Amino acid sequence: MKILRVEQIRAADNFTIQNEPIASIHLMERAAQRMSDWILLNHRLEEPLLLVAGPGNNGGDAFAMARQLHKAGFLNLQVWYLKISPAASADCAMNRMYLIEQNKVPITEIASGDPLPEIADGTVVIDGMFGSGLSRGITAYWASLVEHLNQSASRIIAVDIPSGLFADGEQAESGAVVNADVTLTLQFPKLSFMFAENERFVGRWQVLDIGLHQGFIEQVETPYRFLEANMVQSILKKRKRFSHKGTFGHAFLVAGSYQKTGAAVLAAKACLRSGVGLLTVHVPQAAYSIMQTAVPEAMLCIDETEMNYCESATLKNYNVLGIGPGIGKKSSMQVAFEKLIKNAVSPLVADADALNILAEHPEWLSHLPKNSLLTPHPGEFDRLTHKHHSEYERLLSQIDFARKHQLIVILKGAYTRIASPEGQVYFNSTGNPGMATAGSGDVLTGILLGLLAQSYEPMEAALLGVYLHGLAGDLAASERGYEALIASDIIANLGAAFLSLSK
Repeated sequence: MKILRVEQIRAADNFTIQNEPIASIHLMERAAQRMSDWILLNHRLEEPLLLVAGPGNNGGDAFAMARQLHKAGFLNLQVWYLKISPAASADCAMNRMYLIEQNKVPITEIASGDPLPEIADGTVVIDGMFGSGLSRGITAYWASLVEHLNQSASRIIAVDIPSGLFADGEQAESGAVVNADVTLTLQFPKLSFMFAENERFVGRWQVLDIGLHQGFIEQVETPYRFLEANMVQSILKKRKRFSHKGTFGHAFLVAGSYQKTGAAVLAAKACLRSGVGLLTVHVPQAAYSIMQTAVPEAMLCIDETEMNYCESATLKNYNVLGIGPGIGKKSSMQVAFEKLIKNAVSPLVADADALNILAEHPEWLSHLPKNSLLTPHPGEFDRLTHKHHSEYERLLSQIDFARKHQLIVILKGAYTRIASPEGQVYFNSTGNPGMATAGSGDVLTGILLGLLAQSYEPMEAALLGVYLHGLAGDLAASERGYEALIASDIIANLGAAFLSLSK
């Protein structure tokens, strides 16, 4: 699913109006009806509704919804009309007139400086004050009204976008924002929904298809996409009957150190569960018996000393390299790491301490094969680049970093995002808060390594691997809940994740 900027969404509306063709007032009616239908499915008819309408098109949606919801059986509803500007948009004014003519829903007009009306307990508030075209923060009297709504005990449903939130990412330094419980966004998610600092404003969001013209949607260019099942199903390869283990590659995983063998175990198990043909894991001698017992399917390359890296290991027998989980940052490992990446000839996977080593030696980034996969969390990414003050700022840095170094950067989080060397960004739709647990990143490293070994193109491996990782986590959470979920549960559900995609 594409993520469009405000001006592109406006263009999509206009294209639909001209080429469906459909009058703008009827397109608004259709959008309002989709939101009204959602409310009908998720709320009881006896619940009191308060629709707060501004003078723009979001207000027009709210007026249309009030009429539709009353007709559907919601009898305890009212509208506040905010006189923010002297004139309303044409479609807002028309829908307001329709509601006045119906004469069944009370409308209270509120002007700047008026006492703030009370909100009855149990009221569901529908926020149609300001839309996605907002260009400055909400201040003064209207900010106090927003805070009045936020401080009420009401459940708040935002029309398209919470009032005060900027759709395209960078938020105003000052200004009030509605804290919605649910955002019913029209046709496309907004870029700002993808950032952690906006979760308290957006709440849970739902995309509602309002039938914008498919011709426009297909041809419009955007660097941002929301990664969904249909996008990765086409990537998944079908196995041929006469395949053998050599068909699916031989991966070399450098992982683990004294007291961190668990990272090697998790990454190795995930790699094997992702379909790799053969896996060799480099571990220190201290991890030998643990690995042989915990992961009998993997071959081992054992360190020559008790703690340090085995420099005799070469890459000639392996078609892909993964390095980082639990390796530590000892000087011997740093020397070995530099040699490894200099000798690597195909895209590799780097995670955890491999990224921390790169942060200390940024000049080594040029040694990484093009299209290698880096999987930092925000802290690791900031160490690779610089401290960021917002997720939007970090997104721009991620795009710049991927382009500059010709790498695929997978920034882990609630909507793990994948930036390509060409500047494309995919936000992942799978995953849940239960995956915020030790070892989850090691599992992702193993999945990506396993897919690369099977000759998936690096970007294909990134998209498929991230989606599968989150999907397996979702399946695990459906059984265990969030709190009890551990990284091993993600591995245990990888098979079900593959089956779900293959269907």
